[in-house]
Amino acid sequence: MTEIQVFPSQEPSASRRQALKGMGAAAVVAGLPGLALAQTKTIRIGYISPLTGPQAPFGETDKYMVAKMQALLKDGLTINGTKYAVEILVRDNQSNPNKAAELAGNLILNEKVHLMLPASTTDAINPVSDQCELNGVPCLSSQAPWQSFVFPRGGSAEKPFKWTYHFFWGLEDVLASFTGMWNSVQTNRKVGLLFPRNIDGEAWGNKDWGLPPAVTKAGFQTVIPSSFQPLTNDFSAQISEYKRAGVDIIGGISYPADLKTFITQCRQQQFKPKVVTVAAALLFPSGVESMGQLGEGMSTEVWWTPAFPFKSSLTGETGVKMAEDWEAATKKQWTQPLGYAHALWEVALDVLKRSKDPLSRDSIRQAITETNLTTMAGPVNFKGGPTPNISKTPVLGGQWVKGKAHKYDLRIVDNSTSKLVGTEGKLQLI
Repeated sequence: MTEIQVFPSQEPSASRRQALKGMGAAAVVAGLPGLALAQTKTIRIGYISPLTGPQAPFGETDKYMVAKMQALLKDGLTINGTKYAVEILVRDNQSNPNKAAELAGNLILNEKVHLMLPASTTDAINPVSDQCELNGVPCLSSQAPWQSFVFPRGGSAEKPFKWTYHFFWGLEDVLASFTGMWNSVQTNRKVGLLFPRNIDGEAWGNKDWGLPPAVTKAGFQTVIPSSFQPLTNDFSAQISEYKRAGVDIIGGISYPADLKTFITQCRQQQFKPKVVTVAAALLFPSGVESMGQLGEGMSTEVWWTPAFPFKSSLTGETGVKMAEDWEAATKKQWTQPLGYAHALWEVALDVLKRSKDPLSRDSIRQAITETNLTTMAGPVNFKGGPTPNISKTPVLGGQWVKGKAHKYDLRIVDNSTSKLVGTEGKLQLI
């Protein structure tokens, strides 16, 4: 029988490093009744997600999808002729990397999970993956550029990780999509880059493999002010630099609350860029709608849409059906993490089914390395990636336009990096 446990919030550790060093002593047993289940026939999966905090839009579909998996696995999972119960232990990292590391340590050391699934965002994925690598626990993740997963953690093609695996697109792919959109419209080709002062901002703004060198190589002039502190209430310094340079295009990464503040202050300070293409913040209908009329015409990367030509390997349903079911159940517009929230479970259950012993961490890790599965988000195969831990998936370019059934619809305007889906028009200037 599948059991979902959602732990109450706890105060974050002083630092990620302290959390990693002191996890053995600091981990606390949950003590919930009925958790002393027989380990011999129960597969335990740890699931860590930003259910609250500024990154919560990434985790919006997670509880919904876990409930779907609970129903799917209610009678257990048969592997090599043996039936196993599956226990799913859901944790909220509160959009805090220190909290993510702390929760992962508890799941590993006290709950003895067999497989870890940090659902999304670099702040959840990297500290959890570090814990898994340290303690020898197989880990599957998604929803962060592969460079953000590999390089900050000291990985490379020559020095791959042993226990942690990730499927998503790379910054090279999203940049091609961004510049594909920018090249389709008439501008002065001056791009103001906007980066937060966090691990995502450091990755996207990296001077060697991030957006700045690639945007310059693509023939655009870059203007890069100082990074902003997340949840700041003042973007005056950045806006002043953009205005002084005569920037036509804004590109970069932000979360919804920060982008709303930025765009509002741009209007207040009479700065009106012709194109705004920002990752993360503009993925979600809620993020665009929060800006009111200012949301129309914003553009972003598109890494999942119901139009993707894939079916679920678990249920056979299409992306269109999945989106319709979500909207009917939640009364909310479909959102991009929905496809990946499902795909992560597709890979996880496929791995368990192929493992020689689903209660052996080594056996599960070996099965991950042999993955070759077409999911709702696209093919996943760890043998052909930039490192043995990475499987790349497709990304497109999209623009938010006035909708019919919804306030705004996400229209595909660039498919230069993948021809999975045809375009629905060209990028329009704001």
